[in-house]
Amino acid sequence: VELLESGGAFVQAGSSLTLSCETSGFDLDDYAIGWFRQVPGNEREEVSCVYSSDGVTYADSAMGRFTISRERTSNMVYLQMNNLKPEDTAVYYCAAVERYWVLCRDYEFDYWGHGTEVTVSS
Repeated sequence: VELLESGGAFVQAGSSLTLSCETSGFDLDDYAIGWFRQVPGNEREEVSCVYSSDGVTYADSAMGRFTISRERTSNMVYLQMNNLKPEDTAVYYCAAVERYWVLCRDYEFDYWGHGTEVTVSS
């Protein structure tokens, strides 16, 4: 199982950004995928999760601004982020677990990418 994030950047507040997670080594239909983020010195927090049923969950901070999606044919998972705020600044991680449904919490996920950095300036 491999996960590779990309798309992080330095942007202005109010901008949009799409993060990508390239997955390999497993069948996306059998896994839940999550996006998490972490600010140095803080605990990692959930952003959004997507399940094989295509059900999705969002943290309150992401609701209405972020959209998670996945493309089975290309084994990609995306996080579209709109109206970015300085408090969205973090390293964003893609994670996977071989479950059809889990709580969208980092301790539920077994496989992790190395992260992609997002910085939002005010």
